[in-house]
Amino acid sequence: MSDAAPGGLLVVDKPAGWTSHDVVARARRLCRTRRVGHAGTLDPMATGVLVLGVDRGTKLLTFLVGCDKSYEATIRLGVATLTDDAEGEATATTGVADADALEAALPAAVAALTGDIEQVPSAVSAIKVKGVRSYTRVRQGDTVDLPGRPVTVSRFDVLAVRRSTTPDADGGLLDVVDVDVVVDVSSGTYVRALARDLGAALGVGGHLTALRRTRVGRFGLDGAHSLDELEALAGEATTEATTEATTEAHADARGPAGIPLLPIAEAARAQLPVHEITAAEAVRLGHGQRIASAVVGEDAVAALDPDGRLVAVLDETRATARAKVVFAPAGPKG
Repeated sequence: MSDAAPGGLLVVDKPAGWTSHDVVARARRLCRTRRVGHAGTLDPMATGVLVLGVDRGTKLLTFLVGCDKSYEATIRLGVATLTDDAEGEATATTGVADADALEAALPAAVAALTGDIEQVPSAVSAIKVKGVRSYTRVRQGDTVDLPGRPVTVSRFDVLAVRRSTTPDADGGLLDVVDVDVVVDVSSGTYVRALARDLGAALGVGGHLTALRRTRVGRFGLDGAHSLDELEALAGEATTEATTEATTEAHADARGPAGIPLLPIAEAARAQLPVHEITAAEAVRLGHGQRIASAVVGEDAVAALDPDGRLVAVLDETRATARAKVVFAPAGPKG
């Protein structure tokens, strides 16, 4: 894409085994631009919604990082691990001696972890401790004690409970219980920490064995594309682009080589409150001036001009709105 390209958002269904950085690198190649970022990482073991910003779409990412998120997960009760997920070394193998009693106690333990809670982040989180990522300190053998912080778990539903076994340290089999759950959480909530805390509350230890993010804000799996799908779209467009002129014809507002970008105006309208502004107000915002607020109290409002362009994201916490970021230049639509 050229610097003038409007860009947009690309919602990817991240496969297991890929880091978020891996997906960004692939998107840079497919979209033919270095200006690609993401709105919140997913661990390599996790799959699901990863929202990418492309070119000017990267300016929208800051307003998506703090969005609520939804996940489907499987929690194994009976084993605790160093990383609170299946990739870490087991630190306790209590097992589940009485599955019936555990299932009876499960609803109350889940309820205690629902709502506004204080959560201690996973020790292998990216939180910095004295300038060093917590997960780096853990891998170096350091003991990390992170302070708790307020988070909101607005939904924590148990979908299924299954009795299973897993190999123990002596070569035998350990009785465990796998719990499939769906959770809606505020930004900054660690689902692996929910698994850890659920196991601790039940006295058997717990860790995450599967995680799939199904939603970031208003962007869900229904609008997500697999990397294989994106590669196929890019391949088809490259085959059709037999000349440089034809190639340029494919590099439209939806992205180069047929990549299905969600235009920034459409993406902003989907996620943010909207302030329909006049052409004159668009010019004023483009010149760094303020306009009257229309959605008073909101700190992120999409300002759309009469042509439907996203002009800016506004801070409307006061009577007069100021632009937090400007997308479209002042003047008529070009």
